[in-house]
Amino acid sequence: MAKHIWLCADDYGISPSVNAAIRDLIVRGRLNATSVMMVTPSLNAAETSALKELNASGKRVAIGLHVTLTAPFRPLSTGFHPLEHGRFLPLPQLFRSAVFRRQQPDLLKAEVVHQLQAFIAAFGEPPDFIDGHQHVQLAPQVRDAVIEVAAQLAPRAWVRQCGRVRTRLSDPKGLVLDFLSGGFRARAARGGVRTNPAFAGTYDFRPGADFAALFPGFLDALPADGLVMCHPGFVDAELERLDPLTTLREKEYAYLAGDAFPALLADRGLSLT
Repeated sequence: MAKHIWLCADDYGISPSVNAAIRDLIVRGRLNATSVMMVTPSLNAAETSALKELNASGKRVAIGLHVTLTAPFRPLSTGFHPLEHGRFLPLPQLFRSAVFRRQQPDLLKAEVVHQLQAFIAAFGEPPDFIDGHQHVQLAPQVRDAVIEVAAQLAPRAWVRQCGRVRTRLSDPKGLVLDFLSGGFRARAARGGVRTNPAFAGTYDFRPGADFAALFPGFLDALPADGLVMCHPGFVDAELERLDPLTTLREKEYAYLAGDAFPALLADRGLSLT
């Protein structure tokens, strides 16, 4: 029997063209999970309905909450701080303030609650899983808020940890995520919250990155129910306004929509179903 894995497209909601690309891959059977950003201007009733409809005749895709706490996005809760010009802090500043425990735990928890409640209002049920935009769920203080909210309001959901099966010294981002995930897994276990057994998909988002060449390495030694993160999409003006990750999304989409990807899964004895 083929071994089941999760292939999760992050950032549903960031722009209409990214949303369309993710839905297309789900219909093709090339994704089995996507996580939704509830704070984006482009996430409206039509976009959530189009995603929900893909599960109307049976569960085709797991839909998660992509907790978002970094610029250029704005909080859903009132009174959240610190902010810059009404927006969340950039990622480096958020992590620095969390490491030095300068975030306000009650405000962090309130914001995560607001995002989760917005998800439930849009989709009619709690998320299947919870992760974080730019891996914010792993940051000190933030992880406490995410795990507490998951345990209280979405007890059947699992939360994403980013510890890998194999570490690569050539992947500094992955090494940092490995380190942070140790504490995250321990905190989740204490809170009675499930996590994914393994994680893959990090790479340097430089313009010349070859996703097709990198992807097979993501599957090396991946256990059953291990998770691979991806960011497929089409570029539009809204994406360019909000995020520096643009044309690489189209490269990821092209590979996942092509013939090499399902052939690789079959060769490795892996399945998304």
